[in-house]
Amino acid sequence: MGATGSNYGGVGLIEMRNARFRPDGMVEAGASLRHQRRFWFVGFQALPWLETTFRVSERLNGTTGSGMTSDRSFDVKIRLWEENDWRPALAVGIQDIAGTGIYGGEYLVASKRFWDFDVTLGMGWGRLGTYADGNNPLTDIWSGFGDRRRDVGQGGTLRWGSYFQGEDISIFGGVEWTVPPVDTPWGVFEGLRAKVEFSGDRLRDERGGYPANTVNLGGYAQARVNAGLQWSNDWLDLGVHWVNGTDVVLRASVRMDPHDPPRAPLPAPPAMAARPEGGSAEAQEAAPRIFAALREAGLRGTAVAIEGEEARIAVSGGRYRTLAQVAGRVVRAAQPFLPRQVERVVIAWSRDGLEIARLMVLRSAMEAAARGHGSAEEIFATATLMPPGEPFDNAARAPGPFLDWGIEPRVRLVLGDPSRTLLYQAALAGGARVELGHGISLVGSVAQVVAQNLDGAAPSDSVLPHVRSDYARYADEGRNLAIPTLYAERIWSPAPDVFARATAGYLEPMFAGVSGEVLWRPHDRPFAIGLDVNYVAQRDYDQRFGLRDYRVATGHLSLYADLPWWNLTTTLRGGRYLAGDWGGTVEVARRFDSGIEVGAFATFTDVSFSRFGEGSFDKGIFIRVPLDLFGVQTRSSIGTVIRPTQRDGGQRLAVDNPLWEVTRDGREDALRRGAGWFTR
Repeated sequence: MGATGSNYGGVGLIEMRNARFRPDGMVEAGASLRHQRRFWFVGFQALPWLETTFRVSERLNGTTGSGMTSDRSFDVKIRLWEENDWRPALAVGIQDIAGTGIYGGEYLVASKRFWDFDVTLGMGWGRLGTYADGNNPLTDIWSGFGDRRRDVGQGGTLRWGSYFQGEDISIFGGVEWTVPPVDTPWGVFEGLRAKVEFSGDRLRDERGGYPANTVNLGGYAQARVNAGLQWSNDWLDLGVHWVNGTDVVLRASVRMDPHDPPRAPLPAPPAMAARPEGGSAEAQEAAPRIFAALREAGLRGTAVAIEGEEARIAVSGGRYRTLAQVAGRVVRAAQPFLPRQVERVVIAWSRDGLEIARLMVLRSAMEAAARGHGSAEEIFATATLMPPGEPFDNAARAPGPFLDWGIEPRVRLVLGDPSRTLLYQAALAGGARVELGHGISLVGSVAQVVAQNLDGAAPSDSVLPHVRSDYARYADEGRNLAIPTLYAERIWSPAPDVFARATAGYLEPMFAGVSGEVLWRPHDRPFAIGLDVNYVAQRDYDQRFGLRDYRVATGHLSLYADLPWWNLTTTLRGGRYLAGDWGGTVEVARRFDSGIEVGAFATFTDVSFSRFGEGSFDKGIFIRVPLDLFGVQTRSSIGTVIRPTQRDGGQRLAVDNPLWEVTRDGREDALRRGAGWFTR
């Protein structure tokens, strides 16, 4: 009996939450539609015991009494303990933890299963306590729990002074029945749930009534009991509910498990050829054939050296995102052309002209795995990861320069902007990179907007320099053949595990200038430290070659660290941002072995909440999905950042090749988690 979703997003009954959770890591997105209100939500089971939900609510404009307005909310639910034979599952949660407070409420809830019935009973505060069944029991501990703060300022901040506070609480509960499978002429029908709940939320219509104290404009529920049907399978939830005695709600959501996402089949790796007969072959003779075989495998060979029992092969770029898969394809491609006595193969892997990892694998381990007598885990156990080093001595080298180019779709989403719930831009972009040697490259791109409503966003009202909030003007004037980037760059490694980048030109769609970065990234340690310094000028809205008057020096000191739990990573930054503000950013992300990454960030600077504007400070959620899940052999990914609102405080420069992103897949942790790709 898996959990099902509520109308507000997150696991629950209908409008009330229960003490159930999705499987660890589950991502869910969906909508609930009803008269005068629509809820769009994204949920993430961030940890086994932590459920998070971001929601955009469209509702009747309470100021005018007509038209719709939007509101952003973020919910959390924490498991206190799991159910066993005698005790129920218990959870505590906060609804709208950092929003305007319109849907703000807290709850303590228990759930217990009895055969096919899941029974829930809970206690709600705030919005979930508006039926006022009794007094807040926490006032017996401290009288201050009886006062609930209403003023939330610009919104977007934690509502200190309101959590579990207020004079009243409500009791809520319900039953979810798993309907037994039914035989039909079309097969067995199963997955249907019937739900009935007793609500703690009296406020059906928020027009002026909540969280303000004005009562005469409030619209109240005509009935306290809600009921409905919901059907679920492995990835889809569909529901229809009758709520508040007045409204029908239609609910739909889709789910994905990042541990094991749906994956289009990829071609099997090439067969492992037998070792050639005969004696040694010189690298100069073998290199052209190895380079050709690497091209067939989707990699670019840059150097080959053979000495005794060791072959050294340098490759660059390629369509594979893990070091293990790169190593597996290199050995398979080179196998027919390596002398029989070679037992060790050293692969130097470069991205964007920068070597990020050097890995030694045993040829015999690769052969055994290909014959079914070994495994990817055995290849990993016998492999040795080394820091990037000097170019191979006495190697045959491929002549440069090297050209990489491509055409790809680009989609930008702004979810929850006050002017419209969803703003989007779809464009077709073409880009090229010419590697001239010694880490020096020339890079450029051009983009043509195909469809958008991003240009219809409300004009900026920011009192800060408009470093990001004029995105609607950039979308409007840059729709035709914009030049997002055009720059020269050098990326190199001045010392083992130390990387450097120098970039000059049109760095991103909104800024041009010079950018420098240094990163110390030990290949066998779970951390890295980086420093970037930039001096940039704001670009014209048409994203061609003109510049505006605004200039700023910006830069950050950054710490990147792998946490010892659940494949979590964290990034801490401190420095000066594009609007000239000083402060810091905290980012926490979870990267699954499938390559899917989900995270959140928050930035606090010396800009006051009132000067920042709506939202109070910059924060958001991001999701990245590797394209190889769709059957495309590439190391690229697609992703989006969901911000409650786009403002100017706490904004960083967005260069193409931040060193951490370029080099992170060459670390020991990344190799260990991607070891299964040796044989894929």
